[in-house]
Amino acid sequence: MGILYNMPNLEGWAIALFVLFTLMAFNEFGRTTKWGGLSIFLILPIFLTIFVWPTTAAIGNEYGTGNWFNWVKTYSALTGVLFFMALRFSPKLRQKKWALALPAIILAVNIFEACLRDFQISTFATGAEGAFIDNLWLMSGPWNIMNGIAGLLNIVAITGWAGIIISKDKSKDMIWPDMIWPWIIAYDIWNFAYTYNAIANHSFYAGVVLLASCTIPAFFIKKGAWLQHRAATLGLWTMFIMTVPQFADVLAPVPTTQNPTAFFVVSLLSLLANITLVVYLIYKVRKQKLNPLKDEIFTDTKEYKEIIAENT
Repeated sequence: MGILYNMPNLEGWAIALFVLFTLMAFNEFGRTTKWGGLSIFLILPIFLTIFVWPTTAAIGNEYGTGNWFNWVKTYSALTGVLFFMALRFSPKLRQKKWALALPAIILAVNIFEACLRDFQISTFATGAEGAFIDNLWLMSGPWNIMNGIAGLLNIVAITGWAGIIISKDKSKDMIWPDMIWPWIIAYDIWNFAYTYNAIANHSFYAGVVLLASCTIPAFFIKKGAWLQHRAATLGLWTMFIMTVPQFADVLAPVPTTQNPTAFFVVSLLSLLANITLVVYLIYKVRKQKLNPLKDEIFTDTKEYKEIIAENT
């Protein structure tokens, strides 16, 4: 028995790795070919919305995918992917300041949606043993409040949207140079804590595997394009889980240990990571006399300079 999960056997690990590399592969296919991106993130969702999801993701279904949050998250992720594609391939659009601001707004809204869900779960009377609510096992507690606050801090730390550029290579990626590793890691810890709190028995895939599928490309394949990677892999995952809702519960389950201490520690780490991120941001802003709503904050860092050099 693990600390966070009742860990899978070798077959389970093989499935997890298959999901990871499949998400990364489809992300690369959609990233490097315009027609591939449109096929995956526009044509396929239209087909699924009409012919599949009304059945597989019906409201109140036995797998817990038929709730407002799952539907909103799916379409908000897909909207983000399609807008990012429009920004990448339309020179006229990216000349408009409001268009550069939208990625930050879309990201902030997605985080805020999850914060609301954490706060909502904190009001549920699940008891010390947890309870099934909307066909999802939940255990409410102070960790929901802690992580909701962490998510709000993560939103505060979003900076440098005015510096978004489009890479000069064939893939024309949306590059956000100011979104360097401290923010990405703080986001990953917060988002994992959110999945652990809100979809506990699905969080091994929706948290660990899904976050790895966008963080690995951001560090090793196409640096500076984390938000583009995140939107695409999130869209892919939500489409899959809306289509095959029994995956995490029946086909390849990895349940949590249902330990209140684990919930508390995960959300505490999330809160501490995001407090540290905001403190670092305040330090940089005050030291360089910058406006975090308008200026890029991390232009003096090695990572920022490398991203600019690789994409301009």
